[in-house]
Amino acid sequence: MTKSITVLGSTGVMGRLTLDVAAHLGGEIAVTALAAGQNARRLAEQVVQFRPQYVSVANPETRDELCRLLDGSGCVPEIGVGPEGLARAADVPTDVVVTAVVGAVGLIPTWRAISRGATIALANKETLVAAGDLVMPYAAARGAAILPLDSEHSAIFQCLQGATGSTVSRYLLTASGGPFRQTPASELAQVTAADALRHPTWSMGRKITVDSATLMNKGLEVIEAHHLFAASYDTIEVVVHPQSVIHSMVEFADGAVLAQLGVPDMRVPIQFAFTYPKHLPRPDQRLNFAQLQQLTFEAPDVERFPCLRLARAAGEVGGYAPCVMNAANEVAVEAFLQGRLSFTGISAVVEETLGRIPSGHPNTVEDVVQMDEEARSVAVQIVRESR
Repeated sequence: MTKSITVLGSTGVMGRLTLDVAAHLGGEIAVTALAAGQNARRLAEQVVQFRPQYVSVANPETRDELCRLLDGSGCVPEIGVGPEGLARAADVPTDVVVTAVVGAVGLIPTWRAISRGATIALANKETLVAAGDLVMPYAAARGAAILPLDSEHSAIFQCLQGATGSTVSRYLLTASGGPFRQTPASELAQVTAADALRHPTWSMGRKITVDSATLMNKGLEVIEAHHLFAASYDTIEVVVHPQSVIHSMVEFADGAVLAQLGVPDMRVPIQFAFTYPKHLPRPDQRLNFAQLQQLTFEAPDVERFPCLRLARAAGEVGGYAPCVMNAANEVAVEAFLQGRLSFTGISAVVEETLGRIPSGHPNTVEDVVQMDEEARSVAVQIVRESR
């Protein structure tokens, strides 16, 4: 039976990999809606290949360019624009909504998709970081399954299959350690955006790659795991595993540890989300155990990489704190990529923003959106003050 899908963030790294999986699965997947930003040329190629009914772009200029590129192609999808266009993409009746946009911008469309009971294939971790206390109960009430696309959370999800009734003692999230795993603390303030974007094992978008370099990405994943698996923070651990072969592990009460292994390829967890509970064939590279030289592990250094500590602490505080932490990080990472903030300044901006905004608890998703905007304003001011 064919599944219809919406891909939010279709021209980004995760969106392109998602469409690669859809093409591989052929008649099992029908691409009904796409939402992109400003890459009209890549979106036009996707529209011609997959023939969606609806697409969304960031602004009127990109819409006009898309129309010119599609002229004569025979493809005439409805085109939405801006945040409302993105939200409308989530409203298109489909079986699965892939949330592959980066940042808190993914919250509202994910909420809209949940409201109609769609299955959420979640790559946008910021949705649960900023509003997990609201999103997870709402998804349960609407009968909307949330399936993780992150390799780490997909690994845990797979390890938990068939473990109903078992007691989990630890959820072990693996981290590559990023490009600065062995860089002395005294040199981190001088690293550049180009340095940070050279990830040792994964190919990802710019923001996520920087988050991996600061270990903030792992901090966000700790909060996401808390919500996805109803796990207490004291059962969630991060372990640095530079080879990125083990994607995460689950330890049960009897001491048994289950691990999910594979080559670092995001198409594997994406396909599993589409075909769950089945593992269907893929023509990808396989692990050659005879050639594996070593699998090593070490504890993360939260002194050199304080973003992991800040994220976990925000998650444990709860309420608005994770939203504030996430918003400040997005502002700080963008400033770093633009050369307006040092690498070590990212964690400093996050910590200062958390310190300036009082604690509290959201009652609605609109409360979260409002706090996200407030935290961004504070973080922008802190970045200005740091120069």
